[in-house]
Amino acid sequence: MEKLAILGGKPCRDIGVHPWPKWPVWGKEEENALIEVLNSGVWSYNGPKETEFNRLFAEFTGTKYSICTVNGTVTMQLALEAMGIGVGDEVIVPAITWQATAATVIDVNATPILVDVLEDTWCIDPAEIEKAITPRTKAIIPVHLYGAFADMDAIMKIAKKHDLYVIEDCAHKHGGEWNGKKAGSIGDVGSFSFQLSKHLTAGEGGAVTTDDPGLAEKLDALRNCGRRPEGDSLIGADKGIGDYGDDGNFIQSGNLRITEFQAAILVEGLKRLPEQNANRDANGAYLNGLLKEIPGITPLKRDSRETKKAYFNFAFRYDTNAFKGLPIEKFRTALEAELGIVVDACYEPLNNCALYVPHTKPARHRLNDAYWAAIDPKRFKLPKAERIFKEESVCLHHKILMGTKTDMDLIATAIRKIYDSAEEIMI
Repeated sequence: MEKLAILGGKPCRDIGVHPWPKWPVWGKEEENALIEVLNSGVWSYNGPKETEFNRLFAEFTGTKYSICTVNGTVTMQLALEAMGIGVGDEVIVPAITWQATAATVIDVNATPILVDVLEDTWCIDPAEIEKAITPRTKAIIPVHLYGAFADMDAIMKIAKKHDLYVIEDCAHKHGGEWNGKKAGSIGDVGSFSFQLSKHLTAGEGGAVTTDDPGLAEKLDALRNCGRRPEGDSLIGADKGIGDYGDDGNFIQSGNLRITEFQAAILVEGLKRLPEQNANRDANGAYLNGLLKEIPGITPLKRDSRETKKAYFNFAFRYDTNAFKGLPIEKFRTALEAELGIVVDACYEPLNNCALYVPHTKPARHRLNDAYWAAIDPKRFKLPKAERIFKEESVCLHHKILMGTKTDMDLIATAIRKIYDSAEEIMI
């Protein structure tokens, strides 16, 4: 076995010679689409590109409605508002997720209730959901995290039992399927992000999906300054001079729209997504098979009900004891040196997350002392999430899965190399 890169040896992957696949992916199709929008003069919302993408994305997710918004954070806030959730209400959120999942609950003056996760998927634990339900609970936000899918059978059963809304956070799951149903079509609303790191991206942007016509009408209005959805009569209206039709009598809101430029990129990106997902799935399954053979490395569980895989990041669990006590931070650093790519922990649990700090905004969030205490994330005990973050989690960007099986072999070789040389790194 060659010497480790961090000890002066040759890395498993010489990225100067064999770079990883690039992200984002784009080509002449995106370039032509952007020029088309530029020349059309229709740069604002509800143009032909956005209309086309909404139709295509609704078909792709198997839902009746898809509505574009400015980002994937806003999608959840709008869903909560459309559902009438606010002051005095509680919304159940997993411990491990991007901070926006909980922050949007506070943004509508409701209370996020943080619950722990399952060790084998890092997704929300249905048993912990049951424990957290009170008469004030109005919704559950399951997050399909990294390569795993939340247990939607159990979650929908709980929601039906207690008459709760379900907002699927699908920011990591464009195209994934559970029992043949696409992510974003199982709950009442699906929330998607098109931020740059996501596997369908326009740099920024988001979308909400739903089958409920009443929710769809409110969601469309909420992202468009409160205006009712525009009908065929306003197609071709001159947005450049502010021709928007009916300007009132529905709901208060602001401008949370995307542009035609973003929609143009999304239309082309959606055409690429199924093949990209299939490639990532095949490589992910192959790599997990290799990792199972290395002591101390455990792939995240792939549930048999997950009928189509969609990876955001590739993640696995690490056991320091199997690596002769090598701390996980040193393992990640060594793996970075071998592969020439960033290796991260999972998201920091929300009860100790540097970005989820509602008490830094008292002018906005201190409605009263009771609410101020209720939104303090540190009041929640999340032992499994904390252990996963501190001791077990290893995450790599999904672009590594867009390569070849040879690339997957190199990743496994790098981990095996660290395993064999763990004592040397400890010195």
